[in-house]
Amino acid sequence: MQTNRPDWSALMPILPEQGPRARAIYAALRQRIEEGALPSGTKLPPTRDLAARLGVARGAVVAAFEMLAAEGFTEAKVGSGTFVAEAVPCLVPAGPAPVPPVFVARDLPGDLGLGFPDPQSLDRLRAILARVLARPPAALFHYGDPQGDATLRAEVAAYLRAARGLRLDPAQVVITTGAQGALDLVARAVLAPGDPVWMEDPGYPSAKAAFAAQRLVPVPVDDEGLDVAAGRVLCAGARAAYVTPSHQFPLGVVLTMRRRLALLDWAAEAGAWVVEDDYDSEFRFAGPPLAAMQGMDGRGRVIYVGTFSKALMPGLRLGYMVLPEPLLAPVIALRGRADRAPSALTQAAMAEFLAAGHFAQHLKRARRRVRAARDALVSELAATGHRVRIPEQGLHLVVSLSDTADDLRLAGLARAAGLGARSLSAMSMQPGGRKGLVIGFSGHEPETLAAAVRRGLAAAGLT
Repeated sequence: MQTNRPDWSALMPILPEQGPRARAIYAALRQRIEEGALPSGTKLPPTRDLAARLGVARGAVVAAFEMLAAEGFTEAKVGSGTFVAEAVPCLVPAGPAPVPPVFVARDLPGDLGLGFPDPQSLDRLRAILARVLARPPAALFHYGDPQGDATLRAEVAAYLRAARGLRLDPAQVVITTGAQGALDLVARAVLAPGDPVWMEDPGYPSAKAAFAAQRLVPVPVDDEGLDVAAGRVLCAGARAAYVTPSHQFPLGVVLTMRRRLALLDWAAEAGAWVVEDDYDSEFRFAGPPLAAMQGMDGRGRVIYVGTFSKALMPGLRLGYMVLPEPLLAPVIALRGRADRAPSALTQAAMAEFLAAGHFAQHLKRARRRVRAARDALVSELAATGHRVRIPEQGLHLVVSLSDTADDLRLAGLARAAGLGARSLSAMSMQPGGRKGLVIGFSGHEPETLAAAVRRGLAAAGLT
């Protein structure tokens, strides 16, 4: 195991004040040691290099180092250099011991059930990444295309045409850092601050955060999905509508065909954009495949957003969106000003992962695993007397509670007992929202999930 400290000596900022050079260099180094900026064990710059950097005679630097050593601030190690001594005075007042940062899961149920990648898929992806690093393409040594790697965009376009029924050209695809990155680009490049935006209510909290600069219009969701007629009454002139039509988050309903057509008609009439978040479309367990709304849109009003986070792993930070042609220029320009381009390394690996058929194979295995977890969760809930809508798609389900239940408190009790539950009412924009628990089930073995359900429901007093 590597135990040596990293050697930052060549970059160390040393700025002596005016006066005799040896004394000034000594004072500057001593101050940084006493303030804790140079902790014990830190290597100091070689005297020759520091003298050249400061434009002074090497003798002045040697004299400064000798003064520091004489006072016990530094020690020389033959053949290695000069280092800050193990025990030195520190002028920084002692305070309480630093507390290591702890990640606290916020009530953002979009993170529920992201799960873990299939180990076999990880092996293949790891091998691809190793090959890319062993024989790196030229793109890795340059700033990439803000729109994303052309090869990956072509593979994504082929996948979306075949699996989701989209009508698109690779030139319409923009590679993003996940779905959240796509929503942020839309909010900043397509919409203006204060523009009214329809939001599903209840809906996805992270989408509300992405459109925080706009005026959010909560539109109710029923068994047919977003109520378009209600949206027209609330704000017919909205500039956009954010929807999850294939599997509404969090209720799990599907936007019916008549509502889809009504939404597209409204968008065309109002000159508005429909932001279609297809966040978990890969995980459909029953019924006919659901085509995306973008494939039905003949008037160019749909912005399609997808991600590899749910199907593979969020750590890849790869997503995509399909844009109508008029929006490409402003979105790509903003991307270039923000983070310039996606990671060339992960894009190259993902392009090969798709082209070689590994992603399709992974999805077959992942669907089986997720379905088994879903069935275990449903079975355990049924055994404790809870009726739930069995999801035909997705990575979570909703346990409905009475209108008088404090689902925020109950969700907290369930989480403390190890069950990944979130409050349904917390996802409503209007007071008095429906009460329930949103429970994710991907990434868990059925037995582990069943045990967590028993513990969580018992802790919340729901058994």
